[in-house]
Amino acid sequence: MGVREIFILSDAQVEGAKNLPLITQRFFTLSFDPRSYDYLLFTSKRGVEAIECITDEWKKVPAFAIGEATAKHIQKLGGEVVGVANGYGKDLVQMAVQIAPKGRYLVIRPKKVATPIAQLLRKKGVRADEAVLYETICQECYKLKKPPKGSVIIFSSPSIVECFLGCFGWDKSYKAIAIGQKTAQVLPSFIQPYIPMTPSLQACVELAKKL
Repeated sequence: MGVREIFILSDAQVEGAKNLPLITQRFFTLSFDPRSYDYLLFTSKRGVEAIECITDEWKKVPAFAIGEATAKHIQKLGGEVVGVANGYGKDLVQMAVQIAPKGRYLVIRPKKVATPIAQLLRKKGVRADEAVLYETICQECYKLKKPPKGSVIIFSSPSIVECFLGCFGWDKSYKAIAIGQKTAQVLPSFIQPYIPMTPSLQACVELAKKL
């Protein structure tokens, strides 16, 4: 077999991978004042984009980011980042508790979550509210072309797993990479994924090149 084609199932650009945008986001409109909180917690770039559509006031509130890509997006739009986790929700919670256990937090989140961050914060005695600002939905399958045999498929969230298998099923010639344990756990048992040491798309692509 020749060089395997590598597919990221979103519009995120990483050198060496092709894009198959299987998901899109629907943003919600809520009325709230971010300035009534001491900190914002962002679990994805989409959350940053969603709050940007509602108000500019969020930029006046220090923010924690789940990973480097989210942190860079916050800074790009003019926000202040005070902490960056390593890509996992539980580590984002631990960071917030260590840095500002007395702070009041607003968690910017999608409709479906893999890790209940606000709930975990409250269990640790930290004041935390949630703002559900978007949801992830599958694109219409007829608009998409199935990856060729032998491709490496990168699954970057549990919702992407559902969209991909619903559209294309699984070909035994494919190789699967899951960005982290939460995503790996929702894959069916007949798919045994590789998992990178760091939960990032860049690390997924680097791992895919070695397969």
